[in-house]
Amino acid sequence: MSPSVLTGTEEPVQKVLQGDGEGRGGVTHGNALPLATKVQQPGSRWVFSTMVAMACIGCILVSAMTIACLRHHAHRLAAKKLGLGPEGGAYTHQEYQDLCRQHMASKGAFGRTADSRVSSVSSQFSDGAQPSPSSHSSTPSWCEEPAQANMDISTGHMILAYMEDHLRNKDRLLKEWEALCSYQAEPSAVSTAQSHNNAKKNRCVDALPYDHARVKLRAEDNPSRADYINASPIIEHDPRMPAYIATQGPLSHTISDFWQMVWENGCTVIVMMTALLEDGEKQCDRYWPDEGSSLYHIYEVNLVSEHIWCNDFLVRSFYLKNVQTQETRTLTQFHFLSWPAQGIPTSTRPLLDFRRKVNKCYRGRSCPIIVHCSDGTGRTGTYILIDMVLNRMAKGVKEIDIAATLEHIRDQRPGMVRTKDQFEFALTAVAEEVNAILKALPQ
Repeated sequence: MSPSVLTGTEEPVQKVLQGDGEGRGGVTHGNALPLATKVQQPGSRWVFSTMVAMACIGCILVSAMTIACLRHHAHRLAAKKLGLGPEGGAYTHQEYQDLCRQHMASKGAFGRTADSRVSSVSSQFSDGAQPSPSSHSSTPSWCEEPAQANMDISTGHMILAYMEDHLRNKDRLLKEWEALCSYQAEPSAVSTAQSHNNAKKNRCVDALPYDHARVKLRAEDNPSRADYINASPIIEHDPRMPAYIATQGPLSHTISDFWQMVWENGCTVIVMMTALLEDGEKQCDRYWPDEGSSLYHIYEVNLVSEHIWCNDFLVRSFYLKNVQTQETRTLTQFHFLSWPAQGIPTSTRPLLDFRRKVNKCYRGRSCPIIVHCSDGTGRTGTYILIDMVLNRMAKGVKEIDIAATLEHIRDQRPGMVRTKDQFEFALTAVAEEVNAILKALPQ
């Protein structure tokens, strides 16, 4: 091998730096390599590192902005489809259920921080461990067994046989329904609801409260200085304390009236039996905030939590504040998703599970349960009829006449239970719950 390879690298380096002549460009042979090593190489690395870092930061910012925009767009689209925005499309009942669940699931991904002063009232109806107030759950937590009842086995079997006979004997069922349709309550005047000032507060012209049995608001606290709301107190046995308030789904201009009614009657439970929008027709205006809080006249409503307890219903917890008095309360809304405006649920089981959960939350309270659908008669009346009959059975009543119970309810609000199918559904639900209670009793 040559000496230059064995002893050093000066000669090859010098030849490369020289090119076709020595010293061109003012670069000397001895200082060329040290100069490049000490000055140019660290500077290049620093500039390159800076550019890479800036590029990474830029990519992160662009990605974050893109994700935020996509989430915002998805949120607005879901809200629009659910009828939560100013415009709503035509969606079937099943699509409404799916969109409702997707909407809440998407909000669950973002998370919501609840006010530390507000605790979720979901613990009132929980049979197991509860998620945090700001969480969204899709895991059902109710037990399969019905509540314990003071029903003896012989009475239960007699009631069950009576119900099953009604359901088997279609002619008898039809005659009983026809008799109910011809029933006329006395008195039955609805002149207050039909008055010029109040007519615009009614969703349906044929679902009006009686003059003698209507909820009256305190006019001095009402923005329109009126006491009217399309709502009826439903008394079970104590005329001093209604068991229910049957009302229509609020209109956009009666939402503050609705919350005034909730506040003045000390209500802590709302049972909602309708979708907001179905088949392009608005069934009810959204009377609660989609997120955070909203002010309706003097009532500030804060959405604390939403839980999908099963595929058939969800539960919302609210924190209600009277901004005039600074008083605060908590209440719970149970929203049943599986009852279309036209027709009945495919099974009674989801509704019976739903009812058990409502009653578990309501247990021990001395205020009316607010029940509403769209017009406050069909689905509302059916739910109240089922609940009232089963509550009587749970208290040990030995004789049950569902038709007479429905007449009693219709004495307080017209049109309760709209169709024969709804009446038959009520009979079926009662029979199935009695059967479940009998199975749970010690034999």
